[in-house]
Amino acid sequence: MSIVITEELWWPIPQWMSSKYEVILDPNLHHNPDKIASAAAQARALVIRNKTRIDRQLLERLPHLQVIGRLGVGLDNIDLQACREQGVVVVAARGGNANAVAEYVIACMFHQARFLGACDNHARNGAWDRQQCMGRELNGRTLGLIGVGDIGQRVAIRARALGLKVVAYDPFVLKSNMLVQDFHVELTELQRVCQVSDYISVHVPLTSETHCLISDMELAVMKEDAVLINTSRGGIIDEGALFTWLKKRPENFAFLDVRETEPPASDDPFNLLTNVILTPHIAGITHESSQRVAELVLEDVNRVLVCEKALAAVV
Repeated sequence: MSIVITEELWWPIPQWMSSKYEVILDPNLHHNPDKIASAAAQARALVIRNKTRIDRQLLERLPHLQVIGRLGVGLDNIDLQACREQGVVVVAARGGNANAVAEYVIACMFHQARFLGACDNHARNGAWDRQQCMGRELNGRTLGLIGVGDIGQRVAIRARALGLKVVAYDPFVLKSNMLVQDFHVELTELQRVCQVSDYISVHVPLTSETHCLISDMELAVMKEDAVLINTSRGGIIDEGALFTWLKKRPENFAFLDVRETEPPASDDPFNLLTNVILTPHIAGITHESSQRVAELVLEDVNRVLVCEKALAAVV
């Protein structure tokens, strides 16, 4: 049996897998569905990240496929209904990179509050103006979460430990949730989260319902110095509206780890803005999370191939 990996694994292929299966690792396959179909014509398993698009047409060209392993948690690049109809199991690294993303969000808040890089440049250039380098404390500020699934919950718990008040919008979370009862997170409407928060962090999947969930109306009600952090998917925030908001309101700030088109064009207008930090979709990528994700997904792929029940199946 063969397993085809279409993107970087970012962790060595385990010896148990290479001795048991024919493993084809080609991180350039994701660019071309025809090449995927050719390489995986006899494959029982595909292992992918977010760049590989699995649609019905590709699945129909892979008659032996039993399982897709998603090295991450976003599923917007996989036609889940087509997988169900063709009996293909989909496993994802649920929770595998959640800690990494949560720490990235906390790092963004500290970065904006204390701007140590700018202070370093200030001191290296011979200045010693302590007032100019005065930052703010996170303690007592308000963090708004849009979505409190696995990642959002971890962000909330860490933020509460730092003394932030946390408000959240998630229509699928009940007031009996441990975040509400044990960590005093306030569940409220999306508009109010945008209105009262000093920091706003997005943690919802990209679906037809969440596409452009944050647009002109939500941005317009945000505080004059609100900071927006997106580690989820680029399409959840209307990029045109966001660019206009940041350009007109230089006192606001955004951290964008994800974009609607990845990578963005070389003439990306956000490159011209000084009140935004852009990172290349790395919030969930650390040495530790890469190991957890690879081990979780590859072990679950093996379970399916040996006719055992997958532990992290989403389909």
